[in-house]
Amino acid sequence: MAGSRLERFGTVFTRVRDLMRSGVIKPSQKPIWYDVYEAFPPKRDPLHVKPNSRPCTKKREAVPEIFYREDEVRAKFYALYGMGPRPLELSKSNFVSTCQRFVDKYTELKSHSELEDSALFEETGKALLSEGLMLRRKGAPPVSAESRDPVLELKLTDMLAEQQSVGADSGETEETTHTHTP
Repeated sequence: MAGSRLERFGTVFTRVRDLMRSGVIKPSQKPIWYDVYEAFPPKRDPLHVKPNSRPCTKKREAVPEIFYREDEVRAKFYALYGMGPRPLELSKSNFVSTCQRFVDKYTELKSHSELEDSALFEETGKALLSEGLMLRRKGAPPVSAESRDPVLELKLTDMLAEQQSVGADSGETEETTHTHTP
């Protein structure tokens, strides 16, 4: 406890003197230097003042923030599309996020075209859509069955009916072959 106040209150001499007066230190336990210090006190009391600055007085250089071109694309992507519909799968070492796929496609298109950034951003979204990656803007409602193209809906319905009929036909033949087997 005395060590915590060492540099703040009094000197070592005054604290030892006060401890002896209060009876904490017995006269037989008094330090050897105490009598000499009491007989010949210094002209100025020793006072330890902690330096206000660090020992290393070199001025630190300000490190500028580092921004890459792709960071701007990422920021714009997250502002426009958000985090996406599903969480990132960090357990897979080969997982590539939607944002990273967007940035990669953006840099690829940027190297091949001379479009402005906003137009290139839209073209990147279209290119990813053609690859099967659908991006949904933040705040946009999910795509419902009513908002789809009716012609596309008919084609999808026809394809589903065709697949079911083919499946049903092949299922009937399998049943007939199994029932006739002895």
